[in-house]
Amino acid sequence: MIGSCYLAAPGFESQLVEELTRRGVTIDRWHGLMALSRDAPVHAAWALDAWTAPVEIEVPSIKAGADALRAMQRNWAAYAVKAFRRMTLIGERLPPVYARPLVFPAAAPTSHLGGWTLLAPDRMLASPTKTSPFVNGECVLVEDRVGPPSRAYLKLWEALVRLRRWPGVGETCLDLGASPGGWTWALAQLGASVTAVDKAPLAAEVAAMPGVHWRQDSAFAMEPEPVDWLFSDVIAYPERLLALVRRWIDAGAARHIVCTIKFQGDTAHETAEAFAAIPGGQVVHLFHNKHELTFMWEKPT
Repeated sequence: MIGSCYLAAPGFESQLVEELTRRGVTIDRWHGLMALSRDAPVHAAWALDAWTAPVEIEVPSIKAGADALRAMQRNWAAYAVKAFRRMTLIGERLPPVYARPLVFPAAAPTSHLGGWTLLAPDRMLASPTKTSPFVNGECVLVEDRVGPPSRAYLKLWEALVRLRRWPGVGETCLDLGASPGGWTWALAQLGASVTAVDKAPLAAEVAAMPGVHWRQDSAFAMEPEPVDWLFSDVIAYPERLLALVRRWIDAGAARHIVCTIKFQGDTAHETAEAFAAIPGGQVVHLFHNKHELTFMWEKPT
């Protein structure tokens, strides 16, 4: 009996295995990039998506498969690993789910979405609930291939989409480790006032944007100061970043924090868990993350 399912990002299966093992979850087998377990669902930061109420259903026909899903709920996202033609035919009998790329700024979908797949041509696995609002955890965004100096802005956009809020006119942002300015560019585009902190200068086109100020300094040498949003995509050991985040939270200096936890070599699971334990915070592996996690925090009201 399958109790939970965890979808890994391509290339990060080992990180998911390590995390689930630490949480006491046994992986019984893999279905593509999805780890299937007999155990109850747990939060897994390294899972792009997790199915929290999976059930196995015998489906002797295409109609039987579609009818079984429609009897549970309306909206379903397919995860295809095998029996592709049969999955397509079942999907054609379901209400369409449109996964168009999002044009930022935009909030994550709020409509209820389940996940389903075929383990065999006549056996379906379906979960009416899952953790990601996106099809297979993939937050696809319409990219700007002209303005930003790097593609790092995509993970910032995704984090803000997931938070369903973003800085606006009149709000102040501090962008630590900002150079060359991908995140600063994205924040300035929203009309926020951005102080970019880095020992290296910003790309000239970013430095010239209205509301952008460059401070030549080290992110870790700064004392906390009042700011609406604290951002960091700085390259640093996770333990050092954790100390910085705790210092800012303890000082009550920021209302929102978004930062990238970057791993060098082995994955520091213990430190990631310490981030996740901070009240008001969450740790996720974004669709646009590499060997890193994203920490998002909002000051309790």
